[in-house]
This record gives sequence, structure tokens and C-alpha cells, in this order.
Amino acid sequence: MSRREARDAALAFLFQLDFRKEPISEQRELYLQGHPLDDEDVPFFDALVNGVCEKRDELDTVYSKYLKDWKQDRLPKVDVVILRISVFEMLYMEDVPINVSISEAVILTKKYSSEESKGYVNAILGKVGKELENNG
Repeated sequence: MSRREARDAALAFLFQLDFRKEPISEQRELYLQGHPLDDEDVPFFDALVNGVCEKRDELDTVYSKYLKDWKQDRLPKVDVVILRISVFEMLYMEDVPINVSISEAVILTKKYSSEESKGYVNAILGKVGKELENNG
């Protein structure tokens, strides 16, 4: 497997968490039984899931200032999860270059969302990446 597949799995799992109320640890175990990852990919999956869950409000604050004429609650839920994953990677995963994180987010958006979403996800993340590069 690869980080791309682990990222894809993290997206699906994080999306699921928005709709189910069972403890995350129970859901994780069941999810990974049905969607097994290679042993070397589980730490990346866990880092994304745990990081996005722990930093959710901060991540939303980072990207939401770039939403033009939109509010976060009007975005498709899958797009919100993709934005959170990418912003988490940019802020907290030094081994994932900003451009890779943006590219992977666009790939996920193409796969799971709409053509319109692809454009604004790319634009929002590009602005976040530029801000981080300018401040970092």
C-alpha cells in the first residue's frame, strides 16, 4: 500500500465519524477489519485520524478564512474532511511537502466530490500553503 491509500482510508473513516456516535477506538477497530491497511501504513492513518480529530477547530479556522461567499457548514462534508486532512498535513507533518498535500487533496476531491469542488479545494489549499510558506 501507500500513503495515498492510507490517506484515502483516513478520509473515509473521518467522514464516517461525523455520522456515528460510537467511541473512535471501537469504530477504528471495525473500520480497519473491513478495510485492512499494510502494517507500515497504519501509523500514517492513525496520525491523520488522531490529528484531525484533535485539531479540528484549529484546522477549520485556518482554511475557513479563504472561503469566498461560503460558510463552512454549506460545504459538502467530504470536502470539509479533505480540507482538514490537507491543512493538518501542512501544519503538522513535516515529511509531507505542502505541494504534495495539496495535490493529494485534489486527487481525493476528484475521486469523491465534484468538479466544482476540485477547483475551490485547490484554491483554498493553495492560499493556505502560500500563507504557511510566507510565515514559515
